[in-house]
Amino acid sequence: MGREQTMDHTRVPVLEALEAFRRRGDVVYGPPGHKQGRGVDPRGLEILGEGVFRSDVLSLNGLDDRRESQGVLSRAEELMADAVRADHAFFSTCGSSLSVKTAMLAVAGPGEKLLISRNAHKSVIAGVIVSGVEPVWVHPRFDAGLHLAHPPSPDDVRRAFEQHPDAKGMLLIPPTNWGTCADIEGVADVCHAHDAALIVDEAWGAHLPFHSGLPAWGMDAGADIVVTSVHKMGGAIEQSSVFHLRGDRVSPQVLKQREDLLGTTSSSSLVYASLDGWRRQMVEHGHDLLEGALRRSGRVREALAAVPGLWVLDDEMTGPDAAHDLDPLRVVVDVRRLGIHGMQAAEWLRDRCHVDIGVADTYRISGQFTHADDDRTERLFVDSLRRLAEEADTIERPPAVHQPEPRAFELEQAVRPRDAFFGPAEQVPAEKVVGRIAAEMISPYPPGVPVIAPGEVITAEIVDYLRTGAAAGMLIPDAADPTMDSFRVTAD
Repeated sequence: MGREQTMDHTRVPVLEALEAFRRRGDVVYGPPGHKQGRGVDPRGLEILGEGVFRSDVLSLNGLDDRRESQGVLSRAEELMADAVRADHAFFSTCGSSLSVKTAMLAVAGPGEKLLISRNAHKSVIAGVIVSGVEPVWVHPRFDAGLHLAHPPSPDDVRRAFEQHPDAKGMLLIPPTNWGTCADIEGVADVCHAHDAALIVDEAWGAHLPFHSGLPAWGMDAGADIVVTSVHKMGGAIEQSSVFHLRGDRVSPQVLKQREDLLGTTSSSSLVYASLDGWRRQMVEHGHDLLEGALRRSGRVREALAAVPGLWVLDDEMTGPDAAHDLDPLRVVVDVRRLGIHGMQAAEWLRDRCHVDIGVADTYRISGQFTHADDDRTERLFVDSLRRLAEEADTIERPPAVHQPEPRAFELEQAVRPRDAFFGPAEQVPAEKVVGRIAAEMISPYPPGVPVIAPGEVITAEIVDYLRTGAAAGMLIPDAADPTMDSFRVTAD
């Protein structure tokens, strides 16, 4: 990877610079205006803590000098790249929502084609809109029984390239919100055979490089760019993201310039410092910490599998016609046998047990386990779900959500997303919207995967699904009308 000597992973350049800043006692006559907490409302300080504001320091003339001559950030990024076997790593303080847009812009420009797995998060669709890239949707593999969408296979990607040989690359999304993973190596081989780059939106996979018992890490499997959200499964604060580069299909200078186009000029030292510390922790202790988490999630699965009414999904999600692999740290529980929706289960667990579930939909809930869990959180999760199963008959029966057949989600793309989103539009009652072209994203959240993207033709099955879902408590925050009584469509 171009490194001639072993890097010292005991060093944490950002944290060391922050420590030096405090030790020097510098007084700043520039942002942030709270002056390291001195100007913060004491009532807010009591809740947030003094340390948050003391650590909120600009990189220029703070952590580093105005010329960045100490190379604080660049040295931290080099250490991160070395830790995860990448050639380059770039820290992002705007989450993977920005990082994935950066990656897309580095691979395909306005009007150029990019293959994209259609189970992409709304941030990917937003990237399509902003960039003007022409998306070629590669539809996921649907399991009609589980009502789950798994990542596309190498054959799915190969067929897409045969129909669109001018595509500049492919964007793949593993693990999904339910922990299902793709055959990254197989997809990378297909992309590279067509001299195209593979972007892996591995937002849920920041932990994967640090334990061999986990699914393949994108950089090891041949991806050109891998995006991770370290705040999701790692140990950094919210909005902490890293995008990684390997090989010569994408220029590191181009990638950095694309990030500069989109990113903030007021980067958070809190994000940089937490990324720096997490990298050191994983290099020194990651395998053992993740080994403990894997054992813990295994015990949770075993305990919940014995609870009547709960269906713990595991082997059902992998196979020739399903996912290539599964992240065992995601515990996915189908609650249909209890006669309730996953959304109801999540709300009940929050109200009655003070347990917050990361992902829930009509059929299931998912709890993630990381190196941060302990015996107490393990017992709490199991005991709470046991209690849910025992008391499920006291929960009001939910209204029916009309789930369409899997292929109904493969909508016709009639207009480029960018053109539909920015073009003339009107709000139309749901009863008159079938056959019209969407001018908005409609993304049940979580997980935030758009059911309708701008430019797609709206069908009766999808309208029925969204309206019954909204009536049953489905959250749709990005629609102009979250009740789904009306839809924003392109003007005739």
